[in-house]
Amino acid sequence: MFSSKKLLSILLYVVACLLIVTGCGQKSSIDEKKEDAPAQEERVIKHAGGETTIKGTPKRIVTLYQGANDTAVALGVKPVGIVESWDQQPIYEYLRTDLEGTTIVGQELQPNLEEIAKLKPDLIIASIYRHEKIYPQLSKIAPTIMDDTIYEWKDTLHLMADAMNKQDKEKELVAEWDNRVKDFKEQMGDSLPITAAITNFRSDHMRVYYNSYAGSILNELGFERPKGHDSEEWGEKITSKERIPDLNADTIFNFNASKDTELVEKNYKEWTGHPLWKELDAVKNDKVYQVDEVYWSAGAGYKSANLMLDSLYEIYDLKK
Repeated sequence: MFSSKKLLSILLYVVACLLIVTGCGQKSSIDEKKEDAPAQEERVIKHAGGETTIKGTPKRIVTLYQGANDTAVALGVKPVGIVESWDQQPIYEYLRTDLEGTTIVGQELQPNLEEIAKLKPDLIIASIYRHEKIYPQLSKIAPTIMDDTIYEWKDTLHLMADAMNKQDKEKELVAEWDNRVKDFKEQMGDSLPITAAITNFRSDHMRVYYNSYAGSILNELGFERPKGHDSEEWGEKITSKERIPDLNADTIFNFNASKDTELVEKNYKEWTGHPLWKELDAVKNDKVYQVDEVYWSAGAGYKSANLMLDSLYEIYDLKK
């Protein structure tokens, strides 16, 4: 028989064990609730179309412009639907592996609303520049946010990271980019700044880019726009060869349109064979570089920005 004192000790021990087990169970429950909280909380995202409430972390995302396709992949997310690429259809080659099997929901200028709805997305990424008129219809399908540009890749990255609960990944990507920019500028040293014109030849005209995707990247890397290229517009179309002197710069980065290649090549030869073209500083000093249209313009996202930077490392023979 147990003495009263010994029995009391045993009872106290049992009670203490029960309290510990209960406490652990409660702590586990609290921890689980903490883990579930981010997935359930509602967030208000401010964007070019106003404000949109998003619940938790979206899983079924549809992206409606090229920069958003690229940025989703950079953030580690495979969209359920994307728009077709401008060239290299249906998906740019540098994104094909990551986006294999993703549904094409039409073109950037005319997405297919029925196809988007079939995918039952919980987030749609659009651009006010492309999709302002169909924003009300998109918003009826799923919460929709609109970027205010299609070429400021850092803005796209920040907007999408906020909407997709990928803020930590955004910080990681930006830090990697900043390190690459720093390395490029250090290796270039005193050769910077360099004035650079960005040109693009089409079948019946040529374009010069100012405040553009590639232009903003070059500016960050230490290049400068030449005289007369300080407009805040994306650029302009030029049809008169009398404007060739306006392209004068230390360097010209050119990419020819990949469509109507024979006509584009014919037009390019006509312009570059003109006497005024041969008087440009970049031409006389053999500083005209042919670059990739997708990396320098059409991709318009984090991954293509890094590919554009890769090409600059190669052009200037720098160590990666």
